[in-house]
Amino acid sequence: MKHFVAAAALAGWLGLAIQQYLIFYSRWSSGASLLGGLVNFFSFFTVLTNTLAVVVLSYALVKRDSAAKRFFLAPKVSSGISVSIAVVGLAYSLLLRHLWQPEGFQFIADELLHDVMPVLFLIYWWRCVPKGTLQLKHIGAWVVYPLVYFAYVLLRGHLLGQYQYPFIDVDSLGYPHVFLNAGGILVGFVLIALAVVGLDKSLKSPRA
Repeated sequence: MKHFVAAAALAGWLGLAIQQYLIFYSRWSSGASLLGGLVNFFSFFTVLTNTLAVVVLSYALVKRDSAAKRFFLAPKVSSGISVSIAVVGLAYSLLLRHLWQPEGFQFIADELLHDVMPVLFLIYWWRCVPKGTLQLKHIGAWVVYPLVYFAYVLLRGHLLGQYQYPFIDVDSLGYPHVFLNAGGILVGFVLIALAVVGLDKSLKSPRA
């Protein structure tokens, strides 16, 4: 599996690098701040979650032990990231894919970050993450991540008038509709989390 993990990490870093280049190039062409482009880059749930995923995959390839490696490779952490990246793939397919037709490098970045990486990371979780340690209480910790992100993008959108995703665009939809959309996504997140915990219990080895 080492070659698979290396290939998955490479795919993730490549997708992130292409997306960052495209944002930087767009802002440079328009004379906008590159620092603002970096902030914008890390303001997407897709980017944040893919970054977490490739960090896990990269640490899985590192032999030297460290506190960071133990943290990211802990089953409760890797499993939480697997839930988030599954949401990335499903939300894009259900809510965003039909809104535009990316081409060229943007198409490559979109495919890597929204389609390829969710599948590769879930395979990594299935084959490489130790099973039998997850509990329902972990879901409560995993939910903090999307909730904090949602609060951040609402605040950012209120201050800048720019929302990262159309289904949370308060200016266009209003707060009731945005909270309804967010609630639906949160329900999906919890359902996927429950499935992950259930699979963890069913896949644990007899000696676990």
